[in-house]
Amino acid sequence: MTVLSARALNRAALARQLLLDRSSLTAPEAVRHLCGLQAQEPQEPFTGLWSRLRDFAPADLSGLLTGRQAVRVHLMRRTMHLVAADDALGWRARHDAMLRQRVLATYRRELAGVDPAELAAAGRAVMADGEPRTMGELARAVVGRWPGAGPRPLGELLVAALLPMVQLPPRGLWRTTGGARYLLLSSWLGREPDPPAPDGTDPVGEELVLRYLAAYGPAATADLRAWSGLAGLPGAVAALRPRLLSFRDEAGRVLLDLPDAPRPDQDTPAPVRFLPAFDNAILGYQDRSRIIDDEHRLLSVAGERVVLVDGRVAATWTAGEGTVTVAPLGRLARADREAVESEGTALASFLSDGAGDRVRFAPSP
Repeated sequence: MTVLSARALNRAALARQLLLDRSSLTAPEAVRHLCGLQAQEPQEPFTGLWSRLRDFAPADLSGLLTGRQAVRVHLMRRTMHLVAADDALGWRARHDAMLRQRVLATYRRELAGVDPAELAAAGRAVMADGEPRTMGELARAVVGRWPGAGPRPLGELLVAALLPMVQLPPRGLWRTTGGARYLLLSSWLGREPDPPAPDGTDPVGEELVLRYLAAYGPAATADLRAWSGLAGLPGAVAALRPRLLSFRDEAGRVLLDLPDAPRPDQDTPAPVRFLPAFDNAILGYQDRSRIIDDEHRLLSVAGERVVLVDGRVAATWTAGEGTVTVAPLGRLARADREAVESEGTALASFLSDGAGDRVRFAPSP
Protein backbone atom coordinates (compact mmCIF):
# COMPACT_ATOMS: atom_id res chain seq x y z
CA MET A 1 0.00 0.00 0.00
CA THR A 2 1.49 3.33 -1.06
CA VAL A 3 2.58 5.58 1.83
CA LEU A 4 1.72 9.26 1.42
CA SER A 5 3.98 11.70 3.21
CA ALA A 6 2.60 14.50 5.35
CA ARG A 7 3.68 16.94 2.66
CA ALA A 8 1.89 14.97 -0.05
CA LEU A 9 -1.27 14.92 2.09
CA ASN A 10 -0.91 18.65 2.61
CA ARG A 11 -0.80 19.33 -1.10
CA ALA A 12 -3.76 17.03 -1.74
CA ALA A 13 -5.80 18.78 0.96
CA LEU A 14 -4.92 22.21 -0.42
CA ALA A 15 -5.94 21.14 -3.92
CA ARG A 16 -9.28 19.72 -2.74
CA GLN A 17 -9.93 22.80 -0.60
CA LEU A 18 -9.30 25.15 -3.54
CA LEU A 19 -6.31 26.62 -1.69
CA LEU A 20 -3.54 25.53 -4.04
CA ASP A 21 -4.87 27.60 -6.92
CA ARG A 22 -7.80 29.96 -6.74
CA SER A 23 -10.71 28.29 -8.50
CA SER A 24 -12.97 29.54 -11.27
CA LEU A 25 -15.97 27.90 -9.56
CA THR A 26 -18.93 30.13 -8.78
CA ALA A 27 -19.92 30.75 -5.17
CA PRO A 28 -22.75 28.17 -5.22
CA GLU A 29 -20.49 25.61 -6.89
CA ALA A 30 -17.78 26.18 -4.29
CA VAL A 31 -20.21 25.94 -1.35
CA ARG A 32 -21.42 22.63 -2.72
CA HIS A 33 -17.94 21.28 -3.48
CA LEU A 34 -16.71 22.13 0.03
CA CYS A 35 -19.75 20.40 1.59
CA GLY A 36 -20.63 23.75 3.09
CA LEU A 37 -18.65 26.35 5.00
CA GLN A 38 -18.22 26.46 8.74
CA ALA A 39 -20.28 29.52 9.68
CA GLN A 40 -20.16 29.72 13.45
CA GLU A 41 -18.93 33.30 13.03
CA PRO A 42 -21.34 34.89 10.50
CA GLN A 43 -18.81 36.92 8.48
CA GLU A 44 -16.08 34.28 8.20
CA PRO A 45 -17.41 32.44 5.10
CA PHE A 46 -16.72 35.57 3.03
CA THR A 47 -12.99 35.36 3.72
CA GLY A 48 -13.15 31.61 3.18
CA LEU A 49 -14.47 32.03 -0.34
CA TRP A 50 -12.30 35.06 -1.13
CA SER A 51 -9.23 32.94 -0.39
CA ARG A 52 -10.46 30.17 -2.68
CA LEU A 53 -12.13 31.82 -5.69
CA ARG A 54 -10.76 34.02 -8.46
CA ASP A 55 -13.69 36.33 -8.99
CA PHE A 56 -15.52 36.31 -5.69
CA ALA A 57 -17.68 39.25 -4.65
CA PRO A 58 -19.45 39.37 -1.26
CA ALA A 59 -22.80 39.89 -2.98
CA ASP A 60 -22.39 36.43 -4.52
CA LEU A 61 -22.62 34.78 -1.12
CA SER A 62 -25.21 37.14 0.36
CA GLY A 63 -27.37 36.50 -2.69
CA LEU A 64 -27.30 32.76 -2.06
CA LEU A 65 -28.77 33.31 1.40
CA THR A 66 -31.43 35.85 0.44
CA GLY A 67 -32.27 33.81 -2.68
CA ARG A 68 -32.69 30.64 -0.56
CA GLN A 69 -30.07 28.75 -2.60
CA ALA A 70 -28.02 28.29 0.56
CA VAL A 71 -28.97 28.23 4.24
CA ARG A 72 -27.36 28.49 7.65
CA VAL A 73 -28.16 25.32 9.63
CA HIS A 74 -26.80 23.14 12.40
CA LEU A 75 -25.27 20.10 10.74
CA MET A 76 -21.75 18.68 10.95
CA ARG A 77 -20.45 18.43 14.52
CA ARG A 78 -23.58 20.36 15.69
CA THR A 79 -21.98 23.56 14.46
CA MET A 80 -23.52 26.20 12.25
CA HIS A 81 -22.76 25.55 8.58
CA LEU A 82 -23.64 27.46 5.46
CA VAL A 83 -24.66 24.77 2.97
CA ALA A 84 -26.49 24.47 -0.32
CA ALA A 85 -30.26 24.34 0.19
CA ASP A 86 -30.53 20.92 -1.47
CA ASP A 87 -27.80 19.55 0.80
CA ALA A 88 -29.58 20.86 3.89
CA LEU A 89 -32.80 19.12 2.81
CA GLY A 90 -31.01 15.93 1.86
CA TRP A 91 -28.63 15.63 4.82
CA ARG A 92 -30.60 16.91 7.80
CA ALA A 93 -32.33 13.65 8.73
CA ARG A 94 -29.01 11.75 8.61
CA HIS A 95 -27.67 14.13 11.28
CA ASP A 96 -30.74 14.01 13.55
CA ALA A 97 -29.48 11.42 16.04
CA MET A 98 -26.04 13.00 16.36
CA LEU A 99 -27.48 16.48 16.89
CA ARG A 100 -29.83 15.22 19.58
CA GLN A 101 -27.14 13.22 21.36
CA ARG A 102 -24.75 16.17 21.47
CA VAL A 103 -27.28 18.59 22.93
CA LEU A 104 -28.50 16.05 25.47
CA ALA A 105 -24.91 15.32 26.50
CA THR A 106 -24.32 19.02 27.10
CA TYR A 107 -27.50 19.50 29.15
CA ARG A 108 -27.93 16.00 30.59
CA ARG A 109 -29.01 17.18 34.04
CA GLU A 110 -31.28 20.02 32.93
CA LEU A 111 -33.09 17.92 30.32
CA ALA A 112 -33.39 14.72 32.35
CA GLY A 113 -37.17 14.94 32.67
CA VAL A 114 -37.93 16.19 29.17
CA ASP A 115 -39.43 13.87 26.56
CA PRO A 116 -37.83 14.94 23.25
CA ALA A 117 -40.87 13.87 21.22
CA GLU A 118 -43.20 15.97 23.38
CA LEU A 119 -40.84 18.94 23.24
CA ALA A 120 -40.55 18.66 19.46
CA ALA A 121 -44.34 18.62 19.11
CA ALA A 122 -44.66 21.66 21.36
CA GLY A 123 -41.99 23.50 19.38
CA ARG A 124 -43.61 22.66 16.04
CA ALA A 125 -46.93 23.95 17.32
CA VAL A 126 -45.34 27.27 18.20
CA MET A 127 -43.56 27.55 14.83
CA ALA A 128 -46.64 26.49 12.82
CA ASP A 129 -47.61 30.11 12.26
CA GLY A 130 -44.56 30.59 10.02
CA GLU A 131 -43.22 33.50 12.07
CA PRO A 132 -39.44 33.71 12.67
CA ARG A 133 -38.34 33.57 16.30
CA THR A 134 -35.17 33.84 18.29
CA MET A 135 -34.12 30.79 20.25
CA GLY A 136 -35.10 32.59 23.44
CA GLU A 137 -38.56 33.43 22.16
CA LEU A 138 -39.19 29.82 21.14
CA ALA A 139 -37.90 28.50 24.47
CA ARG A 140 -40.02 30.91 26.52
CA ALA A 141 -43.10 29.77 24.60
CA VAL A 142 -42.67 26.18 25.82
CA VAL A 143 -40.79 26.50 29.11
CA GLY A 144 -44.02 26.54 31.12
CA ARG A 145 -44.41 22.81 30.50
CA TRP A 146 -40.84 22.08 31.63
CA PRO A 147 -39.96 24.85 34.10
CA GLY A 148 -37.18 22.83 35.67
CA ALA A 149 -35.24 22.58 32.44
CA GLY A 150 -34.80 26.28 31.85
CA PRO A 151 -35.08 28.16 28.56
CA ARG A 152 -31.50 27.79 27.32
CA PRO A 153 -31.37 23.97 27.27
CA LEU A 154 -34.89 23.75 25.83
CA GLY A 155 -34.08 26.32 23.16
CA GLU A 156 -30.85 24.63 22.09
CA LEU A 157 -32.48 21.21 21.93
CA LEU A 158 -35.28 22.58 19.75
CA VAL A 159 -33.22 24.81 17.45
CA ALA A 160 -30.08 22.69 17.06
CA ALA A 161 -31.57 19.20 17.14
CA LEU A 162 -35.25 18.41 17.35
CA LEU A 163 -36.58 20.80 14.70
CA PRO A 164 -34.88 21.25 11.32
CA MET A 165 -34.38 25.01 11.49
CA VAL A 166 -32.69 27.61 9.33
CA GLN A 167 -31.03 30.75 10.68
CA LEU A 168 -32.50 33.58 8.66
CA PRO A 169 -30.94 36.54 6.89
CA PRO A 170 -29.94 39.27 7.53
CA ARG A 171 -27.65 37.29 9.83
CA GLY A 172 -24.78 36.03 7.71
CA LEU A 173 -25.04 38.71 5.03
CA TRP A 174 -22.01 40.83 4.12
CA ARG A 175 -21.30 43.58 6.65
CA THR A 176 -24.60 42.92 8.41
CA THR A 177 -25.04 42.30 12.11
CA GLY A 178 -28.06 41.11 13.97
CA GLY A 179 -29.37 38.46 16.28
CA ALA A 180 -30.16 34.95 15.19
CA ARG A 181 -33.78 34.34 14.17
CA TYR A 182 -35.01 30.90 13.18
CA LEU A 183 -37.67 29.38 10.96
CA LEU A 184 -38.49 25.79 10.13
CA LEU A 185 -36.41 24.60 7.17
CA SER A 186 -39.60 23.48 5.46
CA SER A 187 -41.18 26.93 5.83
CA TRP A 188 -38.13 28.68 4.37
CA LEU A 189 -37.48 26.28 1.47
CA GLY A 190 -41.03 25.20 0.73
CA ARG A 191 -40.71 21.49 1.40
CA GLU A 192 -39.90 19.08 4.18
CA PRO A 193 -36.39 17.65 4.54
CA ASP A 194 -35.91 14.25 2.95
CA PRO A 195 -37.04 11.44 5.28
CA PRO A 196 -34.60 8.92 6.75
CA ALA A 197 -33.64 6.05 4.44
CA PRO A 198 -35.17 2.61 4.97
CA ASP A 199 -33.42 0.41 7.52
CA GLY A 200 -30.39 -1.34 6.11
CA THR A 201 -29.62 1.39 3.58
CA ASP A 202 -27.59 4.58 3.89
CA PRO A 203 -27.58 6.50 0.60
CA VAL A 204 -26.95 9.81 2.36
CA GLY A 205 -24.05 8.31 4.28
CA GLU A 206 -22.53 7.08 1.03
CA GLU A 207 -22.97 10.52 -0.53
CA LEU A 208 -21.31 12.14 2.46
CA VAL A 209 -18.31 9.80 2.19
CA LEU A 210 -17.84 10.54 -1.52
CA ARG A 211 -18.36 14.28 -1.12
CA TYR A 212 -16.02 14.42 1.87
CA LEU A 213 -13.23 12.64 0.03
CA ALA A 214 -13.66 14.94 -2.97
CA ALA A 215 -13.16 17.98 -0.72
CA TYR A 216 -10.80 16.61 1.96
CA GLY A 217 -9.20 13.33 0.89
CA PRO A 218 -7.17 11.23 1.11
CA ALA A 219 -8.50 10.64 4.61
CA ALA A 220 -9.01 8.02 7.28
CA THR A 221 -12.41 7.05 8.60
CA ALA A 222 -11.46 8.84 11.85
CA ASP A 223 -11.07 12.04 9.82
CA LEU A 224 -14.49 11.53 8.25
CA ARG A 225 -15.95 11.04 11.72
CA ALA A 226 -14.23 14.17 13.07
CA TRP A 227 -15.56 16.28 10.19
CA SER A 228 -19.15 15.06 10.26
CA GLY A 229 -19.64 14.15 13.90
CA LEU A 230 -21.35 10.97 12.67
CA ALA A 231 -20.26 7.65 14.15
CA GLY A 232 -22.52 5.49 12.02
CA LEU A 233 -20.80 5.54 8.63
CA PRO A 234 -18.96 2.18 8.61
CA GLY A 235 -21.69 0.65 6.46
CA ALA A 236 -21.42 3.43 3.91
CA VAL A 237 -17.62 3.11 3.83
CA ALA A 238 -17.85 -0.66 3.44
CA ALA A 239 -20.33 -0.35 0.57
CA LEU A 240 -18.06 2.11 -1.24
CA ARG A 241 -14.74 0.39 -0.48
CA PRO A 242 -14.49 -1.42 -3.86
CA ARG A 243 -14.72 1.96 -5.61
CA LEU A 244 -12.02 3.64 -3.51
CA LEU A 245 -8.24 3.62 -3.44
CA SER A 246 -6.33 2.87 -0.24
CA PHE A 247 -3.11 4.46 1.00
CA ARG A 248 -1.28 4.74 4.29
CA ASP A 249 0.06 7.81 6.00
CA GLU A 250 3.41 7.94 7.77
CA ALA A 251 1.75 6.84 11.03
CA GLY A 252 0.38 3.72 9.35
CA ARG A 253 -3.27 4.79 9.20
CA VAL A 254 -5.28 3.56 6.23
CA LEU A 255 -6.47 6.43 4.05
CA LEU A 256 -9.27 6.22 1.51
CA ASP A 257 -9.61 8.29 -1.65
CA LEU A 258 -11.42 8.69 -4.93
CA PRO A 259 -9.52 7.23 -7.89
CA ASP A 260 -9.69 10.38 -10.03
CA ALA A 261 -9.18 13.00 -7.30
CA PRO A 262 -6.15 15.31 -7.50
CA ARG A 263 -3.05 14.24 -5.58
CA PRO A 264 -0.41 16.81 -6.58
CA ASP A 265 3.31 16.21 -6.31
CA GLN A 266 4.47 17.01 -2.79
CA ASP A 267 6.87 19.64 -4.16
CA THR A 268 4.08 21.63 -5.83
CA PRO A 269 4.44 25.27 -4.68
CA ALA A 270 1.75 26.39 -2.22
CA PRO A 271 0.84 30.10 -2.12
CA VAL A 272 0.16 32.10 1.03
CA ARG A 273 -3.48 31.88 2.05
CA PHE A 274 -5.43 33.62 4.82
CA LEU A 275 -8.05 31.36 6.44
CA PRO A 276 -11.03 32.52 8.50
CA ALA A 277 -11.89 31.34 12.00
CA PHE A 278 -12.86 27.68 12.33
CA ASP A 279 -12.14 26.90 8.67
CA ASN A 280 -12.91 23.30 7.78
CA ALA A 281 -9.59 23.00 5.94
CA ILE A 282 -8.24 22.47 9.47
CA LEU A 283 -11.26 21.30 11.47
CA GLY A 284 -12.20 18.71 8.82
CA TYR A 285 -9.68 16.16 10.09
CA GLN A 286 -9.03 14.17 13.23
CA ASP A 287 -5.32 14.22 12.40
CA ARG A 288 -4.68 17.86 11.56
CA SER A 289 -0.90 17.46 11.33
CA ARG A 290 -1.10 17.65 7.53
CA ILE A 291 -1.74 21.38 7.87
CA ILE A 292 -0.98 22.51 11.45
CA ASP A 293 1.75 21.50 13.89
CA ASP A 294 0.55 19.72 17.02
CA GLU A 295 1.95 22.50 19.21
CA HIS A 296 -0.43 24.96 17.53
CA ARG A 297 -3.43 22.61 17.25
CA LEU A 298 -5.49 24.51 19.83
CA LEU A 299 -5.54 27.55 17.55
CA SER A 300 -7.93 25.64 15.31
CA VAL A 301 -10.60 25.40 18.00
CA ALA A 302 -9.98 28.77 19.66
CA GLY A 303 -11.38 30.80 16.78
CA GLU A 304 -8.01 32.15 15.65
CA ARG A 305 -7.75 33.13 12.00
CA VAL A 306 -4.59 31.66 10.51
CA VAL A 307 -2.15 32.25 7.66
CA LEU A 308 -0.82 29.36 5.57
CA VAL A 309 2.78 29.63 4.40
CA ASP A 310 4.01 26.78 2.22
CA GLY A 311 0.70 25.11 2.99
CA ARG A 312 1.04 25.12 6.78
CA VAL A 313 -0.22 27.33 9.59
CA ALA A 314 2.55 29.87 10.19
CA ALA A 315 0.77 32.90 11.69
CA THR A 316 -2.50 34.25 13.02
CA TRP A 317 -4.22 37.40 11.78
CA THR A 318 -6.78 39.99 12.74
CA ALA A 319 -8.35 42.85 10.79
CA GLY A 320 -9.81 46.26 11.47
CA GLU A 321 -9.97 49.75 9.97
CA GLY A 322 -8.41 48.73 6.68
CA THR A 323 -5.46 46.99 8.33
CA VAL A 324 -4.60 43.31 8.54
CA THR A 325 -2.31 42.49 11.47
CA VAL A 326 -0.24 39.33 11.14
CA ALA A 327 1.29 37.60 14.17
CA PRO A 328 3.90 35.03 13.04
CA LEU A 329 4.20 31.83 15.07
CA GLY A 330 7.90 31.71 14.22
CA ARG A 331 10.42 33.64 12.18
CA LEU A 332 9.39 34.09 8.54
CA ALA A 333 11.93 34.07 5.74
CA ARG A 334 12.10 37.34 3.80
CA ALA A 335 10.42 35.87 0.71
CA ASP A 336 7.62 34.40 2.84
CA ARG A 337 7.14 37.68 4.69
CA GLU A 338 6.84 39.51 1.38
CA ALA A 339 4.30 36.97 0.11
CA VAL A 340 2.27 37.30 3.33
CA GLU A 341 2.34 41.09 3.01
CA SER A 342 1.18 40.94 -0.62
CA GLU A 343 -1.74 38.63 0.13
CA GLY A 344 -2.56 40.53 3.31
CA THR A 345 -2.74 43.80 1.37
CA ALA A 346 -5.30 42.30 -0.99
CA LEU A 347 -7.29 40.89 1.95
CA ALA A 348 -7.30 44.21 3.79
CA SER A 349 -8.69 45.89 0.68
CA PHE A 350 -11.35 43.20 0.32
CA LEU A 351 -12.48 43.38 3.94
CA SER A 352 -12.64 47.18 3.93
CA ASP A 353 -14.30 47.51 0.52
CA GLY A 354 -11.18 49.25 -0.75
CA ALA A 355 -10.94 51.74 2.11
CA GLY A 356 -7.55 50.44 3.28
CA ASP A 357 -4.82 48.01 2.30
CA ARG A 358 -2.35 48.14 5.16
CA VAL A 359 -0.52 45.14 6.63
CA ARG A 360 1.17 45.24 10.01
CA PHE A 361 3.39 42.51 11.46
CA ALA A 362 3.41 41.82 15.17
CA PRO A 363 6.83 40.91 16.59
CA SER A 364 7.93 37.34 15.93
CA PRO A 365 8.20 35.14 19.04
